[in-house]
Amino acid sequence: MLLVVAHSRPARRDLRNVCRAHDDCVVRRFGRAALLSWTEFAAFQALRLHEKHGLDVQLERVVPFEPADVPDHVQEAADTYEDRDHPSTPYARFASGRDLPAPDEMRGADL
Repeated sequence: MLLVVAHSRPARRDLRNVCRAHDDCVVRRFGRAALLSWTEFAAFQALRLHEKHGLDVQLERVVPFEPADVPDHVQEAADTYEDRDHPSTPYARFASGRDLPAPDEMRGADL
């Protein structure tokens, strides 16, 4: 997918107009941003906006995130945490004393 982010008011207006006129290539809208399908037509629309507005339009390729993309210990930590007895327990307290990664360990580790 393509992520198009409009940073100026005119760019946001034009992104909104593209999304309304060509909703067949819009996956999702987020106000000043939109996810467009991975098609030549969607790329054409994104490039038009970038050409017109320059740095006021940011274009990014987005790859879907799958649970298989993370290390097993992170998936196990998420599963274990969601099965906790008390839903209000913060993860740091929950992980303390268990064989689970600490929040600071995960913050510093790239996927």
